Amino acid sequence: MLLEKVNSPADIRKFSNEQLKQLCAEIRDYMVKCCAKNPGHLGSSLGAVELIVGLHAVYNTPKDKLIFDVGHQAYAHKILTGRRDAFKRNRTRDGISGFPKRDESPYDPFGAGHSSTSISAALGFAEAARLTGSKERAVALVGDGALTGGLAWEGLNNAGSSKADLLVVLNDNNMSIDQATGGLHDYLLHVTSSNLYNKVKGQIWNRLGEGKLRDWVQRRVMDTKSNLVRVSGGAIFESLGFRYFGPIDGNDIEQVTETLRRLRDLKGPRILHVITQKGKGYAPAEADPTTWHAPGRFDPVTGVQQKTVYPAARYQDVFGATLVELARKDPKVVGVTPAMATGCGMHLLEQAFPERFFDVGIEEEHAVTFSAGLAAAGMKPFCNIYSSFAQRAYDEIVHDVALQNLPVVLCFDRAGLVGEDGATHHGCFDLAAYRSIPNTVIAAPRNERELKNLMYTGLSQQGGPYIIRYPRGCGEGVDWKEVPFENLPIGKGEKLLDGKDVAVLALGPVANRALEAALRHKTDYWVAPSVYDMRWLKPLDTSILEEVSRCRVILTLEDGALKGGLYSAVCEYFAGYTDAPIVKGLGIPDKFIAQDTQKAQWAECCLDTESIYGILVDLMKK
Repeated sequence: MLLEKVNSPADIRKFSNEQLKQLCAEIRDYMVKCCAKNPGHLGSSLGAVELIVGLHAVYNTPKDKLIFDVGHQAYAHKILTGRRDAFKRNRTRDGISGFPKRDESPYDPFGAGHSSTSISAALGFAEAARLTGSKERAVALVGDGALTGGLAWEGLNNAGSSKADLLVVLNDNNMSIDQATGGLHDYLLHVTSSNLYNKVKGQIWNRLGEGKLRDWVQRRVMDTKSNLVRVSGGAIFESLGFRYFGPIDGNDIEQVTETLRRLRDLKGPRILHVITQKGKGYAPAEADPTTWHAPGRFDPVTGVQQKTVYPAARYQDVFGATLVELARKDPKVVGVTPAMATGCGMHLLEQAFPERFFDVGIEEEHAVTFSAGLAAAGMKPFCNIYSSFAQRAYDEIVHDVALQNLPVVLCFDRAGLVGEDGATHHGCFDLAAYRSIPNTVIAAPRNERELKNLMYTGLSQQGGPYIIRYPRGCGEGVDWKEVPFENLPIGKGEKLLDGKDVAVLALGPVANRALEAALRHKTDYWVAPSVYDMRWLKPLDTSILEEVSRCRVILTLEDGALKGGLYSAVCEYFAGYTDAPIVKGLGIPDKFIAQDTQKAQWAECCLDTESIYGILVDLMKK
C-alpha cells in the first residue's frame, strides 16, 4: 500500500498521477475505517481528499502555509502529515484534535474550529512573507458554507485591495455557485492560468508603460474577462480584486495538480473555484451527505449506522418542540439560527411554520442584529446560537439588543463542556461574558421542564437580551411534554434540599449532580448540606443569598468559567459583609479543556457527582 510509505507530504511529490489517484483511494478507505470506530466529521473530509493531496503534492508544505477554514475537511491533511497512526485516536483525550492545531504539528500553521477565518489568517501570512522577503506561499482552503460568514468577505475585501500573493481555494461541495461547463470554459481556464499567457501579459503591460493608454486597454480587457467569468460565478471575486479561475473538478487529481501548478507561481490575489462531492468515494455518504457529515459509529462495509439510544430527551429536541408549541400559541413568534437548524432543533419550526423560520447561514453577528430588528418591529424572535459561536456576536448583543432594550430571546445551545470537539467548541465563557451587560437576563435550566418553562417565560420579557443557556446532550428524564407551561418568576431560585452548615448554590444541570452528591452524603453521614438551584445568574436571587449567609461555607457550582460567573457574583455579594461565610467555587478553571468525553471533562473540572461528593465530605467535616 502506498499510504503506509507516506510519512510526510515530501514523500508524494514525485508520485505519478496514477500513484496519487491510488493514494487518494487508500486515504478514503483508511479514513472510513478509522471513523467507523472513532466517530468524527467524515463527509466533508471524504470530498476534499484529492484537493488536499494535490495541495501537498504541489506546494512545499510546511514551508508553504496551508490554512484551513473550520477544519471539517482536514482529515486527509492530518493523515498525510505524520499523523496517520495518531488519526486512529482522533478527537480522544490522548489523541489528536479533530481540527488543525498549531501546537500539534508544524503543518498546522493556524488553528481552526470556527468558520470563515482562513482568508484573513492566510492574508496575514502572505503579508508577513512580503515584509520579511520570504518565499513562503500562503493558501487558504475555504468551504463554500464559510463564505456566508462576514469575516470571510472582510478578508476577501482586504486581500483584493492589498495585492497580496495569496491563493484562496474555494471548495464548493454544494454547487452553491453555478458551474460553468463546456469547451470554451476549459480552454479559458487553461489559457489564463498558463505561464506563457501570464508572462506575455506582463510584458504587454510593461511595454504600454504607465498612463491613459494602458489604463484604457486594461479596462477593456477586464470588462471582457468579467463578462466571461460571470458565467462561472466569478464576477464578484473579480470585483473585489481577485483573479478568478475555475471551476474545476476537485475530485480529479490530475486536473487539481495541473491547475495548482499553473497558479502556484502567479502573483497577486487569486481564487480557484473547485467543485467537490461531499462523501466522495463512499456510497452511503454520497447518497446522504447531511447525515454523513458526522455519522457516529457505523459498519464500514455496509454503512449501517449504530443507533444511539438516548436515556432522555436531548435539550435541542426540547427546544425545537417547545418553540413549535409557542409558535402555535403566538403568531409573532419567529426563529432565527446561523446554519444550525438541525443541531439546535429549529428544523422542527421550519417544518411546522416555514414562513417564520430564518436560517441566515454562518452569520452569528447578523443573526443577532436581524433578531433585534424583528423585535423592534414587534415580533418575538428566538435566536438560537451555539454558545461558543455566540462569542462572535458579543458586540451585537451589547449594542443592538441590550443598549436598545429589545426583547430578544437568545438560546445558547452547547453551553459548558461539549466533549470530543474540544476547546474550540466549549461554551465556557457565556456566563462571565454577558453578566456585566445592563438590561440582560441570564438563566440556566436544571432539566427539560425548566427549559420549556424558561422559553415560555421569555415571551413576557419586556426588554433586553433574555439568555437561556443549556448543555449539549440529554436532559434528566423528567416529564416535560404533557405538563402545562409555567411562568417562572425572574430572579427566583429553588431550594432542592434542606441541610445545615454548608450550602450548595448550583446553576444549570450541575444542580442535579449536586443534589445526588448531597443525598449520598446524607445516607452515609446522616447529615446533608443545603442545595439550591439558583436558576438565574442575572438577576441573582438575593433572598437565597441572605438565607445562606448564616452558613459556615457556601459552595458554588457552574458549568462555565469560574472567573466572572456565579462564583464571582456570590463573592461580590458577600464582599460587604463583616462576618461573611467562606465561599468556594467549582467550575471550569482558567485554562482550555482538551477534547475528551463530556463526562471525563466534568470529572476533570470536579463537576461530576463523585468529585462533588468528595468535596462535600471534606467541607462538612470542618
